[in-house]
Amino acid sequence: MTNQQLFSAGYFFGYFSKCFTGYFRTNSRRNPTGYFRQSWLLATLLISSAALLISFPSSAAIESRAQDQPIQSTNMCLYDLIGQNGPMTSVMKDYQTQALNWGVHIEFKHYASDRLALEDFQSGHCDLVNLPGIRARSFNHFTGTLNAIGAIPDYQHLKLILNTLSSPKAAKFMQQDEYEIAAIVPTGALFGFVIDKELSHPDKLSGKKITVLDNTPETKYLIEQTGLIPVPSTINNAIQKFNNHLVDITGAPAVAFELLEMHRGLEPDGGIINWPLHQSTMQLVIRKSKLPESFGQLSRSYVQQQLEHSFELLNTFEQNIPAKYWIAVNSDIKEKWSEKHRASRLHLRNQGIYHPTALTLFRKVRCKLTPSLTECSANNKE
Repeated sequence: MTNQQLFSAGYFFGYFSKCFTGYFRTNSRRNPTGYFRQSWLLATLLISSAALLISFPSSAAIESRAQDQPIQSTNMCLYDLIGQNGPMTSVMKDYQTQALNWGVHIEFKHYASDRLALEDFQSGHCDLVNLPGIRARSFNHFTGTLNAIGAIPDYQHLKLILNTLSSPKAAKFMQQDEYEIAAIVPTGALFGFVIDKELSHPDKLSGKKITVLDNTPETKYLIEQTGLIPVPSTINNAIQKFNNHLVDITGAPAVAFELLEMHRGLEPDGGIINWPLHQSTMQLVIRKSKLPESFGQLSRSYVQQQLEHSFELLNTFEQNIPAKYWIAVNSDIKEKWSEKHRASRLHLRNQGIYHPTALTLFRKVRCKLTPSLTECSANNKE
């Protein structure tokens, strides 16, 4: 399998897991068989685009050290396709309450488009914005590398990376120019959805169609290496194209399977390649000069405390997919593609797309968990 399945349509797939949980439980009880099927917008919100968080003191310590701060007001460009009653808004209301303990009152400006939210943030209309990881990349080179090709193979690797980055010393990597990443939430490993199980083999990909977004610089390089045919797509229509067999391959996290009825695209001969090669995120970007100096670290700590619950949800969605759809990938093919993806990462690092320090960290984690990997003894290590 190639990573276009993940980096093209796949980049935007994800969800803010905590906000999704409450919204899903409430509305699925109202209509357990059809609510989300009737709400394409909700699905595309939950499917937007590896995660990195910094740990800090406990909630009690956070609150006690911030109580004596004067309260200042600021605006957040809040991206939620559903609007003021959507799931993202719901979880950010909890965050809004917590931010008062850090000396900040946040007012929301609602956006149904992540692009428009990004533009208004850049124009200074707000000092916080939540964005899919691929959109947030322009504000932070390091965190933009979290979704590097094959860099974080599974949640075990991801958890170890989060623990490694839990020291406040890592805060410097969250800051770039006038911006800071105040929260990064893991939004799901991306899997390749194919209309034919034969497409799980790399030699079968040439000439096959795959959905492609316009904001994924990795896509061009990968397509050149595999011979895949790119099909320009949007967040709203990528899965529609797959379900209608207009493309052969797309990328999605497990949460998309039921929400978007992806079994329609998988039948009769398709499957899901059971080897996630990309981790998607939702990131909170702040203009650090407009907020208290401690805000970013306190925010990351607060979100970090929700991580275990997030991973539980991600695993549940994957386990709920019928076993007949999963396509096993043998070790020989994994090794072959691991080397191809490593070459891709090195190329993209040299092009300035990936942060070299981030790639080195991810490589150390991979080699810690699997020392026998070819890359662990390679001369041109990341």
